[in-house]
Amino acid sequence: MAHNFRQTEILEIARTEGRVVVETLAERFRVSLQTIRRDLSELAEEGLLDRVHGGAVIRTGVSNFAYEERRRMHESAKLAIARACAQMIPDNSSLILNLGTTTEAVARELLHHRNITVVTNNINVANILLANESCEIMVAGGSLRRSDGGLVGDLTADFMSQFKVDFAVIGASALDEEGDLLDYDLAEIRVSRMILRQARKSFLVTDSSKLARSAPVRLASLEEIDTVFIDEALPPALEKRCREWGTEVRICG
Repeated sequence: MAHNFRQTEILEIARTEGRVVVETLAERFRVSLQTIRRDLSELAEEGLLDRVHGGAVIRTGVSNFAYEERRRMHESAKLAIARACAQMIPDNSSLILNLGTTTEAVARELLHHRNITVVTNNINVANILLANESCEIMVAGGSLRRSDGGLVGDLTADFMSQFKVDFAVIGASALDEEGDLLDYDLAEIRVSRMILRQARKSFLVTDSSKLARSAPVRLASLEEIDTVFIDEALPPALEKRCREWGTEVRICG
């Protein structure tokens, strides 16, 4: 179906920001709320968006966004999250950074840290940290995923099992209302689970759009995470669970 200019731009906004809000779009395009609702309904009928209360989100659930698209999404939120996370990592420490554009943002914030050891299965993280001469970089072996520079699989998990680090910094593709971290690739999940086991403290770095997404494979629970770095408050019920679990939530912005 051919889209009008407004629907085309709505899709672009949704791909960049993860979701769109009816009132915001109506104000942006200077049209009625009903017009925007009709646009969203038509895009949902095509399978491009999923309607949610007050707006719509990009349809997900079985596959992730392309890497370059993910890298452009929520850049300001990722920067704030990365800075807050990096501030919690002292000089003279060791850490594992896994896959994801937010963990890559953390790597950029570590460029001035001194005497750190970073273990990673993310080729992009390794390339970023090459600029820090005071950082020892350990890169996992495994099957290289060309789409995003990730190393995954049993060989990668075995490599990670050889380390015991101060911090694990991980991302996730989705976060559900029960506090489960979700992702798409079982081979990647195996590695991420091993990373969590091999760290004294675990950090989750994720922007709030992940709360509106879904993915088919469970990675872990927030109960297993020491600190969550996110740009907006969690839903009240999930925030309450985190307090009960002893999981710290840091709002970054």
